[in-house]
Amino acid sequence: MKVIEHLEKAKSKHKPLISFEVIPPKRGGDITQLFNVIGDVMKYEPPFIDVTSRAAEVEYRETPQGIQKKVIRKRPGTIGISVAIKNHFNIDTVPHILCLGFTREETEDALIELNYLGIENVLAIRGDDLGYHKPIPEYKSQNRFAYELIQQVNNMNNGRYLEDDLLDAKPTNFCIGVSGYPEKHFEAPNMKVEVDHVKQKISCGGDYVVTQMFYDNKVYFDFVKRCRDAGIEAPIIPGLKVLTAKSHLFNIPKNFYINIPEELSGEILEAKDEHVMEIGARWTAKQAEELLNNGAPSLHFYIMQSAKPINKMFGHLKM
Repeated sequence: MKVIEHLEKAKSKHKPLISFEVIPPKRGGDITQLFNVIGDVMKYEPPFIDVTSRAAEVEYRETPQGIQKKVIRKRPGTIGISVAIKNHFNIDTVPHILCLGFTREETEDALIELNYLGIENVLAIRGDDLGYHKPIPEYKSQNRFAYELIQQVNNMNNGRYLEDDLLDAKPTNFCIGVSGYPEKHFEAPNMKVEVDHVKQKISCGGDYVVTQMFYDNKVYFDFVKRCRDAGIEAPIIPGLKVLTAKSHLFNIPKNFYINIPEELSGEILEAKDEHVMEIGARWTAKQAEELLNNGAPSLHFYIMQSAKPINKMFGHLKM
């Protein structure tokens, strides 16, 4: 079932929809821990699970021959893991599809595989610049921006593939999720441009929006209002993540370009390390309740590699 269909179903039943996002195991690992994490959150009845993707990146390693560059993709397997989760838990999955690090031809192949395997949803994003700029042969091409990737998926939904001579090619039927940044993407000069980018992505075929994490609900409500004023009618799903360590107060703003409210950061800085997760769980539960009580269509939690923070959060959540 498509994400937008899950949203409509939840709306008709007046039952909050909860979804989660996980990351593939590290290269060479196995899926056991990931299955344990997902199994632990299945009690919250998520209708779908997002699976992130990561392009190759550059590492510089010191060797007897000097500093050497190594290109490696640390967390491969998004397609296979999405299918494994779908079959093991009988749940819909949303694999992330990236622009950076992949050619349009590779993207088409990946989408064809997903279509063969019965995956109906994708999240189309540009992806992070990890320092490796893959050489693109002259006879191939690359999507530079998310809207171009969304156009490619939408073209396939309409039976248009990269090769014009595929006369028997059947249209795909993907539901396309797109990203939104309530505190704006760090490359956007202002919120107007951020909202314009979201509108462009929806116009190119996006069906719904999932936001970057945030810790102040005001930025989400303001973002939604800006989007609605701009004519964007697609569902806008808030993304949330429980703070679990004092280091998050510095790493999360640095890596995701978001603000941590003074009230939250102050309480965490004064607390003992073992109490930080509890503080973060209470804060996220408060966020979740306010969001649902004020019209958020669902909640999307970035749990990544552990269910413990989300279980603590649900212990405080009243819904």
